[in-house]
Amino acid sequence: MKVSTTDPKVLQDFLAAKLELSRRGAKDVIDQRRVWVNKKCIWMARFQLKTGDTVETSKAIPKAPVKFHVRVLWSNDNYLVCDKPAGVVSCDDPKSVETLLRTQENIPTLEAVHRLDRDTTGCLMFAKNHAAKEAAIEIFKTHKVSKVYHAVAAGKFPYAHQIIDAPLDNQPAVSRVTRESAGEDASFLRIRIETGRTNQIRRHLASVRAPVVGDRVFGIKNARDPRLMQVPRQMLHASTLELPNPLDVKTQIKVHSPLPADFRATLKLFGMGKKK
Repeated sequence: MKVSTTDPKVLQDFLAAKLELSRRGAKDVIDQRRVWVNKKCIWMARFQLKTGDTVETSKAIPKAPVKFHVRVLWSNDNYLVCDKPAGVVSCDDPKSVETLLRTQENIPTLEAVHRLDRDTTGCLMFAKNHAAKEAAIEIFKTHKVSKVYHAVAAGKFPYAHQIIDAPLDNQPAVSRVTRESAGEDASFLRIRIETGRTNQIRRHLASVRAPVVGDRVFGIKNARDPRLMQVPRQMLHASTLELPNPLDVKTQIKVHSPLPADFRATLKLFGMGKKK
């Protein structure tokens, strides 16, 4: 969309007019990091446009309706692991996965054991009672929890294997990265994290110039490659969660989540074919 002399020059107002949205709806699009002005991602609602500017929006991130079915991957008497969808926070919100599952599974005492970012998909563990949650949190404090993620990273990742151990927030952080495949413009990576710092994988990959594709915060801000504007979210997926059963440490919990459709579509977009 080209900005004409008669168009509103405030980005929020421009989008509301052009996309036939309310101002609140336009602000939501901006907040989701889906707006690009002259190929640069912009997330300021009051951003001032100039005549001749080009404004583009990427595909919308699906929003969770009030009654949103969340797939349960594994469950026992004390815990369940769900397949978290994109665009929904993990907990502490009326529309969170935690709240949705409490209603869906009829377990009002359900509590999230850990968190995934709003736009990260995959294995997310919940406790069905508070005692189970406390036991799980103690396990998560140890190195007995194995978390494997998959990501699509920008650029051709140069190493078959790399350990990124740069501290985050003045605390140790370790990410073990394996290159599954790579094209000229993007790479398919498997990451096993030994620590769980906030946004660890996104920050670590950005630090080695391989940011997660679709990451509007730590990733590429200028869309020189037009395909970047087709990616609806950060392509980060929690594929596998494995840990000792917190209430029966002689047994193991191991859960796998397959790559979601938008992740596989992004791999195909960057010439890495269909992945399972």
